[in-house]
Amino acid sequence: MAYLFLLPSLAGTSAFVLAPFADVIRRSFYKAVGNTFVGTANYRGVLENQAFQQAAANTVRFLCICLPLLLFLSFGAALMLYSLPAAKALFQTVFLLPMAVPVASLAVFWKIIFHGNGLLNEILELFRMKGRDWMGTDAAFWILVFSYIWKNMGYDVVLWIAALSGIGEEQYEAARVSGAGSFACFFYITLPQMKPGIVMIGILSFVNAFRVFREAYLIAGDYPHESIYMLQHLFNNWFTKLDIQKMSAAAVMMAFAVSMVLYLLEKWNGKHEI
Repeated sequence: MAYLFLLPSLAGTSAFVLAPFADVIRRSFYKAVGNTFVGTANYRGVLENQAFQQAAANTVRFLCICLPLLLFLSFGAALMLYSLPAAKALFQTVFLLPMAVPVASLAVFWKIIFHGNGLLNEILELFRMKGRDWMGTDAAFWILVFSYIWKNMGYDVVLWIAALSGIGEEQYEAARVSGAGSFACFFYITLPQMKPGIVMIGILSFVNAFRVFREAYLIAGDYPHESIYMLQHLFNNWFTKLDIQKMSAAAVMMAFAVSMVLYLLEKWNGKHEI
């Protein structure tokens, strides 16, 4: 009976996700024109491509900086909100407000601030400081990092609060009766029981990090500053040129890399599960 209920969803997923991706895997070993089998030549071509190397390096750099910052800041904000129940509703609204802002409006907002003739440069001129085109320099990377954290922090805060709410208050009461302080309660009760939540929130944040392409694309277009040229830009440009060979091979490698990261996180969670 359970499989009958799952059958419509499984059929749709198989028809519109699994089957097309299986065809992508097949195409990654063939030439786009002539349907000639070329083995791993497409993969070698992608790995040797300088644009791919730069985009992959920028994407890894972005993930390595953004994810720890987002998890740390959102967890700290969630702890603050959890310990201040009276102000929880107000602060949740403040953190969740960026999620309600459309991406297109957000891109216009960043352009107004960081454009060469934007608001930030106007403010700097008041203090006789020289402005610049911020999105055309290395500062574009840090603007994108800030944009991602500002946009997604509220979502993670809600998830952290939900995970914190699952810890029984009686455990803290028993620890305090035994003489444990706030730090002892945090390190011996809160953190150990938050490990499954850390993995889940980390996975969701990791997946959401790949959506930052929308902001970078709307702000700087197809070819932004080299510091924010991501894999999504590269795939979009290859799609525009209908470079099926490179797109297929790169998509397979990216799917494999993401799957390995998710698998390792789940395996780590299983080993440390209480």
